Amino acid sequence: MEGVKRLEGRIKFKSFIFLLRPRQWIKNLFLFAPLLFSRNIDKPQHVMTVFYAFLCFCMISSTVYIFNDIRDLEKDRKHPRKRMRPLAAGIISRREAQIFMIFMLPVSAALSFMLDYSFGFVVMAYLLNNLIYTLYVKNIVILDVMSIALGFILRVSGGAIVIKVAISPWLLLCTFLLALFLGFSKRRNELLVLQEDANSHRRILEHYSLEFIDNMLSIVTTSTLISYSLYTFYASSSRHSMVTILFVLYGIFRYQYIVYNKKMGESPEEILLNDKPLVINIMLWVLTSIVILYK
Repeated sequence: MEGVKRLEGRIKFKSFIFLLRPRQWIKNLFLFAPLLFSRNIDKPQHVMTVFYAFLCFCMISSTVYIFNDIRDLEKDRKHPRKRMRPLAAGIISRREAQIFMIFMLPVSAALSFMLDYSFGFVVMAYLLNNLIYTLYVKNIVILDVMSIALGFILRVSGGAIVIKVAISPWLLLCTFLLALFLGFSKRRNELLVLQEDANSHRRILEHYSLEFIDNMLSIVTTSTLISYSLYTFYASSSRHSMVTILFVLYGIFRYQYIVYNKKMGESPEEILLNDKPLVINIMLWVLTSIVILYK
């Protein structure tokens, strides 16, 4: 009997961890972008400061995920993949999730303001953007994806604020366009996977079509590549940065291959964590950027 209770306790603990969606935290790595491009990645104090900011964003983003899971509980139970989430599967009750969320929110907010007052407001802006998205914007075509992209802009801005560096408008533009690319790719995969049930799972999908999304992806892909190329030519501190265009080009093409040929894209974090060629490409991009910027 005691062994059964211990097993149930372990399952419950793992379910609470899963409720936080740690795989989604990979998106918060965008906070490190200003650290890299401002040539401060070799300063341990700055690295630790951004790491603390990363943890704060992980906490607040997990709070948002819990809120979304509570709000979309009934829809998630009918979703082919989301029904396996702890809340939708009934492993964690709605009340337990609410208590956990109420605990996470003030803790993450307090830690953010303690790290840096301005950074705290960025985190609160991120929270507000997500609440507006969940309650309203997610049902407005195009604005839904733009709201998601704004979240990435706030991540990059937060990373710059905590180490007191000016943020390049080019970096913000490239981040925004890349986030749009990921967002529209996600919508495309949702249309394919859910098919005729798409509208019942996510109402906004009735306003999208594959043809429209493909056109948007074509525009965003071209804009992203042009913006990053111009950034390496004119805004980067080293002209040799143009070498990294090759990695960005391959990364976008590889991601498109996965979206179109493997019919994936609904979970960008799964692709970024599991596709070895893409992971290796990103690592090579980071290493090459470090060598060029810090030589």
